[in-house]
Amino acid sequence: MEEMLTGFRFYPTEEELVSFYLHSKLEEKRLEINRVIPVVNVYQLEPWHLPKHSGELCRGDSEQWFFFVPSQEREVRGGRPCRTTASGYWKATGSPSYVYSSDSKVIGVKKSMVFYKGKAPTGRKTKWKMNEYRAIEEDFNTSIPKLRHELSLCRVYVVSGSSRAFDRRPSGLGPPPPPMIINQENDSRGDGEKAMEEAPIRR
Repeated sequence: MEEMLTGFRFYPTEEELVSFYLHSKLEEKRLEINRVIPVVNVYQLEPWHLPKHSGELCRGDSEQWFFFVPSQEREVRGGRPCRTTASGYWKATGSPSYVYSSDSKVIGVKKSMVFYKGKAPTGRKTKWKMNEYRAIEEDFNTSIPKLRHELSLCRVYVVSGSSRAFDRRPSGLGPPPPPMIINQENDSRGDGEKAMEEAPIRR
């Protein structure tokens, strides 16, 4: 890949991450995409070791890095994934949210996490954070969304104090779909993913 020009920064929107990069990887449409976003099991490494494993377009970036993360075997069977490293653990924050396309369609699900040093539940919160994106499989025969669990795309970043916001959905497109219903009780995945799969989506 050619050397990037001065001032260039790889800064895709959430829509681009899901609709182009994640779907391209899931469908194996572009083999060269691994040079941009490599496949790395981020849960086997400490977050501060991840930048050196990033793709060519993110090398030298001091704030954010992107990785494709394969699902763990226990997660495929419906269990909770292991997010513990040698020095700490990733903890989910808040409830999952939808990712929207430019025409206000729901195209994916986003989960946010923070890295804690030490052992749960007494770990010390760090500045390392992560957004995990999963694609929604399009099915015109039903209004029930189906998450693609075989692979996710993760954006790992550090809190820098910058006022820039990583967009969730384009602005000025009118009212969003009705609030999603997430019930985390009796959810084997622990973060409302199962309930989100069962919640109808306005297309």
